[in-house]
Amino acid sequence: MDVRARNHVTVAGPADGPVVMLAHGFGCDQNMWRMVAPALERDFRVVLFDHVGAGRSDLSAWSRERYSGLGGYAQDVLEICRELDQGPVVFVGHSVSAMIGVLAASQEPERFAGLVLLTPSPCYIDHPATGYRGGFSAEDIDELLLSLESNYLGWSSAMAPVIMGNPERPELGQELTNSFCRTDPEIARVFARATFLSDNRADLDAVTVPTLIAQCSDDAIAPREVGAFVHSRIKGSRLVTLTATGHCPQLSAPDATSAAIASFAAGITG
Repeated sequence: MDVRARNHVTVAGPADGPVVMLAHGFGCDQNMWRMVAPALERDFRVVLFDHVGAGRSDLSAWSRERYSGLGGYAQDVLEICRELDQGPVVFVGHSVSAMIGVLAASQEPERFAGLVLLTPSPCYIDHPATGYRGGFSAEDIDELLLSLESNYLGWSSAMAPVIMGNPERPELGQELTNSFCRTDPEIARVFARATFLSDNRADLDAVTVPTLIAQCSDDAIAPREVGAFVHSRIKGSRLVTLTATGHCPQLSAPDATSAAIASFAAGITG
C-alpha cells in the first residue's frame, strides 16, 4: 500500500523547517486546516493528510476490522511518519485526532517532538463515580449514535451547527454539515462509535513528549473541565484557552489557533 496515496498526504513549507503534522477530526478532511496551514507554512514543514475514509483518501484501504477503534488510525499516523522520515514531528490533533496522537506518541515517542491537542476529549461519557465529566451521559451517547445510524444525513444537518457553535456565523455550521455529508455513511457510523465510545483517559499517563492542550472558552462537545482533566494527567503539559468558541477553532478563530500552534512548535523545536 502506498501510504502517501492511502492518506492523500500533502506537504508544504520550507524543506528544512521543523515538521508540523495536522490531523482532522470526525467527519472532516484536511481542507478544515486551510485557514491555519498558510500561516504555519512560513516557518514549518506542514504535513496534511486525510484519515482513511475521509476526503481524498483511498477508500479501498478502509476495513471495519482496522478502523473500528482508534488504534488503526494511530498506526496510520506512525506509518506516515515513517514514510516521510523527516524527523520528529509536532503532531496537531483536532478533536478525536487528539487521542489518536496520544496513542501514536505513546507507542513511538521518538517520532514526536510534541503534541498539540486541540479541543480534545479522552472520554465523552460522564463517570459520576470517579467525578469525571465528559459532557454526555451514557444515554446521551446511545441516543446520538442511534440517530446517526438511522438517519446520517439528518443527524449531520442537526448536529454540525451544534458542534461548530458560533450561531451568528451560520456559514461555519453549513460547512461542517457539508463535510459530514460527504463522508460515506457506513464509514461514518464505524468512526463515530470509535470516537464517542472510546475511553482513553488511562492512555494520557503514557505521554512523555511536550504537550499543549488548546481548548475553547465555550465548547458543547469538549467542556473546559475536560481540558483541565487532560492537563492534569499529562505530566508537564500546558493548557491554554483560545479566544474562540465552538469545537472547531481552526475555522472559527484561525489566527488564534495558528498562533498557539506556531508558538508552541517554535518553542520546542527552535
